[in-house]
Amino acid sequence: MSRAGSASSPAPPRLSKSAGYFQRAEAPLTSLLFLLLPLIVVYELGTRYISYSTHSGEQRIIAYSLLQQFFALFGATGRYLPALAVVGILITWHIARNDPLGSPLGHCGRDADRKLSACGSVNLMGFAAARYWSLSASRIAPSSLIVLSIGAGIYEELVFRLMALTILHLLLIDILALKKGLAYLLMVCISSMLFAGYHYLGQETFVWQTFAFRTAAGLYFGAIFVFRGFGITAGSHAAYDVIIVLVRYLLPKVS
Repeated sequence: MSRAGSASSPAPPRLSKSAGYFQRAEAPLTSLLFLLLPLIVVYELGTRYISYSTHSGEQRIIAYSLLQQFFALFGATGRYLPALAVVGILITWHIARNDPLGSPLGHCGRDADRKLSACGSVNLMGFAAARYWSLSASRIAPSSLIVLSIGAGIYEELVFRLMALTILHLLLIDILALKKGLAYLLMVCISSMLFAGYHYLGQETFVWQTFAFRTAAGLYFGAIFVFRGFGITAGSHAAYDVIIVLVRYLLPKVS
């Protein structure tokens, strides 16, 4: 099976001890321990102590709230359920792959610069986009927006890449038996349009230009997910959102 296929299939191949950087970087335990867990901690602490709404409650991104509503359908409620879902999914994924426990731990520090460099091109997208589109939540303090940006990277990618692509994989390949090339193209395109449309569930007015840009961004993140896995996709998304917040607030001062 190709790397594209293994990245989004329910049970990717086991990580061998001789695997190179790319295989180790997309391994579930590596993604969890070195990328997602620190981001989750920062987001949870930030929403508790930094990001507040006008009613002195925690501000949460829509994807986080949607996950809580989903769990509530099954009678499960709790402030940390979405975060626990991320941890549980990646640990279960690690066990299903039967990866060696020690292999991701020994490569985390060495791979830091490479993980950060994977965010480079999408950050350039953010710099360009910040010149043309204002922040939809510009009345919120920059520190709160940075916290929400980190959460968007985690939970929007959980919903629109990991969950949506898995469901579409089941529908298009396992049930409809489409050819994998066509199926993966449809999977990424459909999830990208859903990702773009999701941003208008709040107070933002629908505009074709922003919808087109977000669809393009969704295609980019979808491609990263297919070839590099969930962790790097979520990290790239969080980095992009943080960069666009910083650029929007710095550009007026440097222009």
